Amino acid sequence: MTNNVYIVDTSSLVKLNRNNPIDVFPSIWEKLKLLSDNNRLIAPKEVFNEIKQNDDMLSKWAKQQKKMFKEPTQKQITIVQEILKDYPALIDAERKYDADPWVVALAIEMSSNQQTTLVTIKRIVVTEEKLRGNQIKIPFVCSQKSIEAIDVVELFRTEGWKF
Repeated sequence: MTNNVYIVDTSSLVKLNRNNPIDVFPSIWEKLKLLSDNNRLIAPKEVFNEIKQNDDMLSKWAKQQKKMFKEPTQKQITIVQEILKDYPALIDAERKYDADPWVVALAIEMSSNQQTTLVTIKRIVVTEEKLRGNQIKIPFVCSQKSIEAIDVVELFRTEGWKF
């Protein structure tokens, strides 16, 4: 158990649902809901917009997690503009929604808003994208911004979850 706050990318939720469907592995999704209820699993609203494009179990689950999906702030809009100026390849102009810069922006904003307390709360991006050289993906931009990026299985390990 940690105090980490996880900023989750669409890829992690989609892959998790594909490999561990909500109706077959409800305990995984109940633990994620508990993280969300405690403001420890969050995502930008753009992640919700990507998920809701499909009418599936994940979309239904996401619609029940309203607290999880955060509306963009003015600061995030500015951060996204800066990210896209430096890393324009992070988005795919063909896609209707592209949450990637918003995931990174939310993590940056939360890290910069962190107050000094006795307990350090880490902000960690969760994505299934992998760091591959200088390929412009979430893990690369996170590494450039000193933000930790892990996959969903590593989130389970960090939290000490066993299924």
